[in-house]
Amino acid sequence: MFTGIVEEVGRIARIDQNGQNRRIVIEAANVTKELKTGDSCAVSGVCLTALDITATSFAADLAPETWERTSLSRIHPGAQVNLELPLAAHGRLGGHIVQGHVDGVGRLEAFERIADSDGFWLHVQVSPELERYLVFKGSIAIEGISLTVAKLEGLRCSVAIIPHTVECTNLGTLKPGDPVNIETDIVAKYLEKWTARDRQPGLSATALVAKGF
Repeated sequence: MFTGIVEEVGRIARIDQNGQNRRIVIEAANVTKELKTGDSCAVSGVCLTALDITATSFAADLAPETWERTSLSRIHPGAQVNLELPLAAHGRLGGHIVQGHVDGVGRLEAFERIADSDGFWLHVQVSPELERYLVFKGSIAIEGISLTVAKLEGLRCSVAIIPHTVECTNLGTLKPGDPVNIETDIVAKYLEKWTARDRQPGLSATALVAKGF
């Protein structure tokens, strides 16, 4: 489990392809100090398994499903990615519960400075399947970053970004039209399932009569 608090911005050093499978090599100086082979690491919100760890890099294998269904499909050598190690049992939940299981890909519409402010607006277009789980002031993970929904206008989700977040993540490298990983709040998904179950028809006199009782 992760919290959406980015620990380091890594750089894609290499992408090796073998058929439909890919292995990415990520340059990083800090998270590698704690990584062991087989450990999990969130890479721009995607939970991956660390391999071939050195003092300054680690590798991760991407299945075709991961490549096609996440924003990792746009990466290239030199691209920046957000890195986060799993939450330690004794650690603080600084952001919100993030699983590293991307629900879908949104499209960056704009990244613009807020008038008379040092902050920025991040506007992302999401699909109806994702929008149903978003609420005003609710949590959302974008590129693995724990953020708060500030505006919802149809399928356009907007969040306010402080300068520190821009400096410590890959957001400043993104361009309009770029895909971004979206993970919605897991609590919303559980609530939907529970309420759907409660709406299922139960035993009634009408149902018994219809069945011949």
